[in-house]
Amino acid sequence: MITRRIAYRGVAVLLVASTTLPAAGTAAATAPAVPVTGTAEAAAPPATAPSATPVPPTPESDLVPGVPPGPGQPWQIDTPDQMLPPKVYTPSAREDAVEPRDAAPGTYDLIEYVPLADAVAKVSCSKQAGPYQRQVERWLKLKVDGKQSTKDCKAIRAFQLKHKIKPAIGFAGPVTWSTMMLISAGKNPNAAKKCPVKSYRVACVDLDRQLTWVQKGTKVLFGPVPMRSGRKGMVTRKGWHTVYWRHKNHVSTLYGQPMPYAQFFDGGQAFHAVYGSIFTTVGSYGCVNLKLADARKLWGVLKKGDHVYVWGRRPGT
Repeated sequence: MITRRIAYRGVAVLLVASTTLPAAGTAAATAPAVPVTGTAEAAAPPATAPSATPVPPTPESDLVPGVPPGPGQPWQIDTPDQMLPPKVYTPSAREDAVEPRDAAPGTYDLIEYVPLADAVAKVSCSKQAGPYQRQVERWLKLKVDGKQSTKDCKAIRAFQLKHKIKPAIGFAGPVTWSTMMLISAGKNPNAAKKCPVKSYRVACVDLDRQLTWVQKGTKVLFGPVPMRSGRKGMVTRKGWHTVYWRHKNHVSTLYGQPMPYAQFFDGGQAFHAVYGSIFTTVGSYGCVNLKLADARKLWGVLKKGDHVYVWGRRPGT
């Protein structure tokens, strides 16, 4: 039986697709991403003042991509992972010599998730409060009240333009928040000392900020980089784990989906790349999803037997 939420999301995607995607007959998988440059955004119509009546934040689960994704990022809301432990074996030298295919251009563009009405109308400045309104207000040193204002929208929009987040309409969504978390982490992601400092390598997985990095002592060997952890009901398991199997060209035996540079650390949960956005509003099936370039670099840092430490909680779980 189809739930109301699933039905709503299906209708929402169809409506946005019919409004913003290329004309019928053009394959979505090969359609180029719609460019939204800083110049074009700057030339957009002036922002309109929000209504006097506060609009409650739109639930993150009801948001849709604000612009058509690139050729490597179709209208997906999730990428299946490996829920059960994989069959462990020793890959041949010939197999390991093959590098996973590259991601298509535009796959990892910073495409914000916005309300359906804003995506359809292509507004220049959103009147709606985003699911990360308070966090974004706090980060930008604005009045923290969780309500969208003209001042809020202009400040958020300026940040989005600077960091090439599309569409830059001042909506406080997950991509804007994630970008702020990455900037805040800087070169010292463990400033709060939530990841244990050890004499050996530790892969730190911060569910609160959706960031991961590798450290040895106080030295950061990799990252921090953005990631996507498990969804509600399939959360990435917290605590200490160990990298027990690495498979560069792994394909999920459950779903037939590629899991490039997979490094398993707890049952079927692994670090691995996905050929799609890691900023989706729905989490993974428990794996730590990464951009391909980040997963490839992490592959050269971690080894079998290295330790992984997971803490916090993914927003919405």
